[in-house]
Amino acid sequence: MQPKDLETLVTLKMPFGKYKGRVIADLPGHYLNWFAREGFPKGEIGRLLQLMQEIDHNGLKDILKPIRGRVGE
Repeated sequence: MQPKDLETLVTLKMPFGKYKGRVIADLPGHYLNWFAREGFPKGEIGRLLQLMQEIDHNGLKDILKPIRGRVGE
């Protein structure tokens, strides 16, 4: 994980699928867990989805709150 990755999670929108257009940090846990079971896409989006799934699974979504506030300024 790179420090910039957390900022990317709260700004990058999902480019495809059922939740297309939703910010990656706002994707529901069941959707992220589906990718964990079925396989993450290749490339950068897959890496970020995997990171978000780990954050969500471990109950760490609160670490994104300060970043959301900073990015939104």
